[in-house]
Amino acid sequence: MQFVEPSREVLAETLLAAGPGAPTLCEGWRTQELAAHLYLREHNPRVGLGMVLKPWRKATDKAIAALAAESSTPAAFAELVEKFRAGPPKMSLFAWKPIDRTANLIEFFVHTEDVRRATDRWAPRALDADYSEALWAELVKRAAILYRSVDLGIVLVDPQGPRHVAKRAPVSVAIIGEPGELAMHANGRTGQALVTFEGQPDAVALLQTAVVGL
Repeated sequence: MQFVEPSREVLAETLLAAGPGAPTLCEGWRTQELAAHLYLREHNPRVGLGMVLKPWRKATDKAIAALAAESSTPAAFAELVEKFRAGPPKMSLFAWKPIDRTANLIEFFVHTEDVRRATDRWAPRALDADYSEALWAELVKRAAILYRSVDLGIVLVDPQGPRHVAKRAPVSVAIIGEPGELAMHANGRTGQALVTFEGQPDAVALLQTAVVGL
């Protein structure tokens, strides 16, 4: 099933409900920086590459900051969010469904939660079972990369049954949670992910201080 487009809609509505100037879990970014990031990664190939290539990162940060500054009023912010909601241009790589799914399914889920969980009062969403399965399938593809900096073995455990060895090492920690919560943890939102751990106490303590995510 296709979950990217509904996820895009939910993210756009979440941004609009928060408005410009609202906090997010992305360090240094308010909602307008997040919206600028989401729009530019699909519409400007150089900006998209700058998110993963260090030589272009300064230019990417500058482009995001400039667009965010232009989108600080409610009307301008709403216009930017609507442009994001409309999706990528036809010539964008993100317009190709396999790339769209791989690049955006978890991206849109995590960024929706970046806005929702940046407030003092929030509750986890009840996700459709098929959506959770789709998040799990995408997470296991990239888990090894996301936990590459952790000096431990990592086992991801869905309470409903699936397990995935993300990284092997002599000492391992199991991270237990719903697929959406595991995606949050793996993408560096470790303090806001509703997960539990099983392993030696010193190994769990090491994981809780480790750098996780890209």
